[in-house]
Amino acid sequence: MAATVSDNLLDWYDANARELPWRAQPGTPQPEPYRVWLSEVMLQQTTVAAVKPYFEAFLARWPNVEALAAAPEEDVMAAWAGLGYYSRARNLVKCARAVAELGHFPETESDLRKLPGLGAYTAAAIAAIAFEKRAVVVDANVERVVARLFAIEEPLPAARKAIRIAADAITPDMRAGDFAQAMMDLGATICTTRDPRCLLCPLSNACKARAEGDPGRLPVKAPKKAKPVRQGQAYWMENDGAVWLVRRPGTGILGGMRALPDDGWNARSSGSMQTPSPGIWESAGVVRHTFTHFSLELTVLTSLAASQPEGQGEWWPIDSLDEAGLPTLFAKAARLAQSG
Repeated sequence: MAATVSDNLLDWYDANARELPWRAQPGTPQPEPYRVWLSEVMLQQTTVAAVKPYFEAFLARWPNVEALAAAPEEDVMAAWAGLGYYSRARNLVKCARAVAELGHFPETESDLRKLPGLGAYTAAAIAAIAFEKRAVVVDANVERVVARLFAIEEPLPAARKAIRIAADAITPDMRAGDFAQAMMDLGATICTTRDPRCLLCPLSNACKARAEGDPGRLPVKAPKKAKPVRQGQAYWMENDGAVWLVRRPGTGILGGMRALPDDGWNARSSGSMQTPSPGIWESAGVVRHTFTHFSLELTVLTSLAASQPEGQGEWWPIDSLDEAGLPTLFAKAARLAQSG
């Protein structure tokens, strides 16, 4: 089965590979490790469509790992704004600096895992795609394809061990990078979450879930736990065409990002609901935002600041606020404040 699966899939990939800005097409030299690494970090929990413009903007500004390593962290964080999961951006800088110090990207999974912020998936993807090392690359798309191909009934996340063993069994020794990308493409375009297009699938004859008649029910997912809802406030303080922005602490939610001041909400508790200074505050409305472990209802309060706010911060011209690199939550809050 293994040889048939890999041969059929690679033949399909040769004819149907997606054209992506970070990818080398089948039959061409492997892409630069920098491009593979950058794209894989960006693609974690983010769609291809969302990543494309960010990837191209990063390459234009920092064309190689040495350039990125030399960049101030705050510039990288600002350029990352809108992609979410901001710890990835902090780790991106740390990893770039480690690679620049080494003078090259390591070529093996084990050595790649030693770099800051590189987990098992990213290390395997870089080893396979950039260096053609045999590696078992399993992302959400691959999970879905393998769970259906082998009819793995155990619910996620417990099923991941069995899925990895099955993926290992069909991963070829040659063209490991193309095979990994072919599996990703198959999951993204054919073996989709809903309504898999089995008639177009190169693996349909080998697929146990299709033989059983209902491939779309796999993989089985454990019931989602309800996320707690936190409440908080953000403050739009305006003075002479500028708004007061602060820099969030380097660790924690949205760490190191510019933001509007807030009342201290976090994943474990709601904010204090106390304004930073006395005066007239008006509500511009509520922004709702979902984080990994909780949801937030953020009330946006506005005020014309009569004096310098307490604490560290900066007055940022409102007409160039797009250049501040606000994370999505605070960009939404800013738009709400300005619409009032």
